[in-house]
Amino acid sequence: MYWKLARPQFKKQQGEGNKRAFKKLAARGEMPGMLAYAGDEPIGWCALAPREKYLRLANSRILQPVDEQPVWSVTCFFVKKEYRRQGLSVALLRAAAKHAKKHGAKIVEGYPVAPKAGKMADAFAWTGLASAFRQAGFKEVLRRSETRPIMRCLV
Repeated sequence: MYWKLARPQFKKQQGEGNKRAFKKLAARGEMPGMLAYAGDEPIGWCALAPREKYLRLANSRILQPVDEQPVWSVTCFFVKKEYRRQGLSVALLRAAAKHAKKHGAKIVEGYPVAPKAGKMADAFAWTGLASAFRQAGFKEVLRRSETRPIMRCLV
């Protein structure tokens, strides 16, 4: 819900309120992202929707639109700890691109982090890593911040 709500609203309903809001999205049939499974167990997730569904992107000076083209955005990830560093984010990105294309998208965009040096703590990589986006076929199109490229994939 972080990207979908204005900061004051997100903070006001932090925790259970945001969980309820997220469940309401899904109940309305608004698919909030992609799930990855190992058998019957959900092990990963990435948020995916048309960019206009993410209010915070509209207000970000670093992540402002690159151009006027309509895009779908991948805004965040979660991968269960024991499944990290095994390519699951790359698989989720590829599935997200395929899903977005199926629903009329021509461009899928992401806003990963590109660590300055070395390894980054998992807690700070929730928008994904630029290296995973590259492996999934995304190309950097703009960088307004040293560590936050805007990356796109044509689908």
